[in-house]
Amino acid sequence: MKSHLTTVSVSVALIAMSGATMAHHSFAMFDQANPIDLAGVVKDWKYTAPHVFIVLEVKEADGATQVWNLEGNTPSALARDGWTAKSLKPGDELILKIDPLRSGAPGGAFNVNKVTFKDGSPIVSSR
Repeated sequence: MKSHLTTVSVSVALIAMSGATMAHHSFAMFDQANPIDLAGVVKDWKYTAPHVFIVLEVKEADGATQVWNLEGNTPSALARDGWTAKSLKPGDELILKIDPLRSGAPGGAFNVNKVTFKDGSPIVSSR
């Protein structure tokens, strides 16, 4: 009986924690059905856990500059694709296809396969 109670307690705890884990990895805030193209200049490249970020300065149609915060995958996932903390630097000009924030705020999610330098060259050379 005691063993059964322990098993049930541990199972309930794991199920309760799985909701928090899934919430952390939710992409519900990004509009994946309506990706947009962005071009801009890297202001900052944050290669840190749990997710990497590109802070991108985007020139608007009226000439004003708007700063976009773009979230990527984990550093370990990017490393498998050849990215490093030195893959980008301030001043790099990029073209990206992103999933924008549903809120309309200047931000979104990027995929490493949809990011190139302005001249079309890949961020990471083929291996």
